[in-house]
Amino acid sequence: MSLVVKICGLSQRDTLEVALDAGADMVGFVFFEASPRHVGLGAARELGRQVNGRAVKVALTVDADDATLENIIEALRPGLLQLHGSESVARVRDIKQKFGLPVMKAIPVGTAADLAGLPGYAAVSDRILFDARAPKDATRPGGLGVPFDWHLLENVKLDVPVMVSGGLTIGNVAEALSITHAGGVDISSGVESAPGVKDPDMIRSFIRAAREAETMSANLKVASRV
Repeated sequence: MSLVVKICGLSQRDTLEVALDAGADMVGFVFFEASPRHVGLGAARELGRQVNGRAVKVALTVDADDATLENIIEALRPGLLQLHGSESVARVRDIKQKFGLPVMKAIPVGTAADLAGLPGYAAVSDRILFDARAPKDATRPGGLGVPFDWHLLENVKLDVPVMVSGGLTIGNVAEALSITHAGGVDISSGVESAPGVKDPDMIRSFIRAAREAETMSANLKVASRV
């Protein structure tokens, strides 16, 4: 299965176009007002139309209620709901059943103890995203540009696809993949020149670096069987 590369926090037409042209498999849109990457429903509608089937549209929400989710889905028409808050296993299951869309649950990771609830979430989710646990004084979830200890995932085996996020950069994505063996990578602040401002060259370079890491891993696997 090919590596899934997701560029998240897109909010402008030009950088969305760069991500699409560079071959992003998923493009993420943030619906959380505390984030500098937040997009309103009107902007989401226009950006969603621009995607036009070239990538999977992902709606990132944080503990959103049903009415909010309904409005987001109507505007963006996403192919995947990314639940990035403190949603319980039951809430994830209910959202999936109510809205009939695949869901990806973000799991904040700081220590091995954070993986204790993983089986429950994996049972009701279509994908799992491992992200760095936010600092205690943070106003929004996510690693905020700081990676977690990827070695914590070395022995994690799930029946659903796994993605890794949090502090990824052009320079460390190969290492992250070699340690975690994740099937996808998700980046946001690592391709920004300022909070919420995506950098076109960094987007292109990250996608290229991720693809090169995927090719290198595949070549190593072939060599090990020879």
